[in-house]
Amino acid sequence: YRDDDDINDVASMAGVNLNEESARIMATNSDLVGTQIQSCKDEPFLAAIPLHKRILETAKKLGITDVPAEVVTFISHATQNRLRTVIEKVTVITQHRMESYKDDEWYEQATDVRSQLKFFEQLERLEKQRKDEQEREILLKAAKSRSRQEDPEQARLKQKAKEMQQQELAQMRQRDANLTALAAIGPRKKRKLDSPGLLTIGGEGLAVSGGGQAGVGTPSSRQYARQKITRVNLRDFIFYMEQERETSHSLLLYRALLK
Repeated sequence: YRDDDDINDVASMAGVNLNEESARIMATNSDLVGTQIQSCKDEPFLAAIPLHKRILETAKKLGITDVPAEVVTFISHATQNRLRTVIEKVTVITQHRMESYKDDEWYEQATDVRSQLKFFEQLERLEKQRKDEQEREILLKAAKSRSRQEDPEQARLKQKAKEMQQQELAQMRQRDANLTALAAIGPRKKRKLDSPGLLTIGGEGLAVSGGGQAGVGTPSSRQYARQKITRVNLRDFIFYMEQERETSHSLLLYRALLK
């Protein structure tokens, strides 16, 4: 320290050497020093020649004969911006639709439509099983009857009971054959995906090499996670069009609802 320090020299009072800091900054950002930044070329989003022809066709109907190139470029950029906005909004709608609130502590399940449908399906299955049992008992009684004078209805029931017994016998034989084949094959082997020496990367299995070399599936290799894909369907796009003021009463929305 100097004997006579300037009280306004805050850097010296704090013990900071400006020359060392400047050298450190220059070394850190050395790749940016001396570089020149230039604006990139303005490339239109749509093909210029077909777009210009289409604009001229529309402009001639309104009495305009000349459309400069700047207008074509501006309309191309406007189309790109509009398409980007539509894709972003529809993507948000799709992500909201795919979001699940089952594990969220702030939500509780009020109704479970899937369980209700399963319950009704089970009721229908039990009712059908009960009717089949009743019909089977009727057919068995008709088959066991020993009446000498049989009417055509009684003969039809006997024939149907005979066909039912033959069908049940064929099913039992098929079941026994399947069990015999499974016993001959033996226990099911584990799939390669279930083996312990397997890495799963983005839903795909990669085998680990047994030697000391680093193979494709070794932990030292770089692992690339599969990018999550957002699939937009027609229902999401219809919902977006219903929310927008420009398309909520349009003919395009009407045609989309008819599909």
